[in-house]
Amino acid sequence: MSIYSYLLAAFSMDKVQSFFTDGGIFMWALLVTSIVSLSVIIFKAVTIRRKLIVPSHLERDVETFEEKLDAGDITKISHEFKEGKSPLSRLCDVALENADRSQTEVQEVVQSRAREEVVKMNAGMSVLEVVITIAPLLGLLGTASGLVVVFQDLGQASQDPATIARGIARALNTTIAGLAISVPSVIAHSYFSRQIETSAVRLEVLLGRMVSACHQHVFFQKKSA
Repeated sequence: MSIYSYLLAAFSMDKVQSFFTDGGIFMWALLVTSIVSLSVIIFKAVTIRRKLIVPSHLERDVETFEEKLDAGDITKISHEFKEGKSPLSRLCDVALENADRSQTEVQEVVQSRAREEVVKMNAGMSVLEVVITIAPLLGLLGTASGLVVVFQDLGQASQDPATIARGIARALNTTIAGLAISVPSVIAHSYFSRQIETSAVRLEVLLGRMVSACHQHVFFQKKSA
């Protein structure tokens, strides 16, 4: 039998249906949990891409913002800041709007808004954390309830070892399902957390340059005046 034929036999609709039916109500709860986890993973994979948080062209503009200020050529970039299509542009707009205030005040305002942006970037992560916690627990509950039924019938004369073994195997299905949901959720949560942390650090560096450039520009303007 080829590998393809083996996979078809292993994952036939009848076996899949039997797998869920034998697991009882806990298996269906795990199915809902898996759908929620998959939805969150897809949502995070789409929304926290680096180019959406820190666009490369805007990153280059911020890195050379001091030169643009000195040349008086910030009309285009300030317009992009106001459009607010990315966290970087929105935070830079805040820094630019408050440029006439002291550097400490600007940093406080920008940091407050940056925390809001980080909260937005973490949207859905708490759902993944819940899935990671409850999926194995649901699996264990399903297995425990299945084993209770098996051992209740253990004393019956009609129960042979093969039947008991099949009953225990069916009871363990929910544990397998719970772990199968939890493991990829843990991997995804760890990856997304790292992505958010990396983006947040990069935002902090770029905003530090932005605030410093604005402060120096305003300071020299006041001094020359």
